[in-house]
Amino acid sequence: MTGALHSRPVTVVGGGVAGLTTAIALRQRGADVTVLERAPAIAEVGAGLQLSPNALRVLDALGLLPALDAVSLPSCAVSLRDAGGGEVVRLDLARHCPQARFRLVHRARLIEVLEQAARMAGVQIELDHPVETPPEAPLVIGADGLHSRIRAALNGHEVPFFTGQTAWRAVIADEDATPEAQVFMGPGRHLVSYPLAGGLRNIVAVLETRDWQDEGWSHPDDPANLRAAFASFGGPVPGWLARVDAVHVWGLFRHEVATRWQDGRMAILGDAAHPTLPFMAQGACMAVEDAWTLAACLDATPDQATALSRYENLRRPRTARIVAAANDNARNYHLTGPKRLAAHVALRIGGKIAPNAILSRFDWIYDFDPVAETP
Repeated sequence: MTGALHSRPVTVVGGGVAGLTTAIALRQRGADVTVLERAPAIAEVGAGLQLSPNALRVLDALGLLPALDAVSLPSCAVSLRDAGGGEVVRLDLARHCPQARFRLVHRARLIEVLEQAARMAGVQIELDHPVETPPEAPLVIGADGLHSRIRAALNGHEVPFFTGQTAWRAVIADEDATPEAQVFMGPGRHLVSYPLAGGLRNIVAVLETRDWQDEGWSHPDDPANLRAAFASFGGPVPGWLARVDAVHVWGLFRHEVATRWQDGRMAILGDAAHPTLPFMAQGACMAVEDAWTLAACLDATPDQATALSRYENLRRPRTARIVAAANDNARNYHLTGPKRLAAHVALRIGGKIAPNAILSRFDWIYDFDPVAETP
């Protein structure tokens, strides 16, 4: 560290995972950080997150792993299953990456860990402070999500397009803490589930449909609609869905990676810069990576414009590649007819002959170390 951030005032817009992680990373390097959060309290009604080693390396460097471990569960595998519940292939994370860590956590618990760490570090958090236009501050970081005002100021008005997919999120009580994520793949739909700490289970179910749902996932829906959409699924799915008493629904929209990430005074990160479909479990992970890289770049040189340009150049190629991979998974999970049969046969054979080959395709995601990349 050069100390270029010492006592530098920084305004972070947004108090979610991206904003709070950024605030902690900046504050630990000496910046005077203020977070502006539109909500009257920092709270997440959300659901689960899968955190992979690339993000956990950052949280470790920030000193947050002990607190995270206390509110999360390990993840040792991903089980890809057909709609009937039969296993197609098992991706053994523990065997493939024995030194790496994967964690399953409720978003609200992660937010609590981040908020406490930010306040203890001396970050000033101003609640009930909506931002409609960029603040007049010497350095503004937009961590304000899908509908980012900072992104709009940098890039103008943009219109995402509906992917033809609608998703439900739910959390149920469930004592099965088997440390794995399960993905049930059916024609035109799939369902992902994994355990959370405290005897809970996260469920995300995606359906191809022409119905247009508003973007964002705070829209309550009737659980009967979720059960009807996945009535043909077997295995544990019917039992899980029978216990759903509250569910939220949202439409999946595709956004382009932002054309412009910074202008020398303002910069964006997380969903504000590169919104992604939820099919690689990397949305929060990319935001955590962004936070470290941005803070490291700003700390490495006193010239702010140079630092922000370096941050953008480092982060754009990787995040664009991850967004593209998530788009591909959206198609792969929903195959129909002969293509689906052929893909499942190939996965079964591959899982027996070369069990590590499938996971190796994602080594570029999980083996990446943002801390070593930008110390």
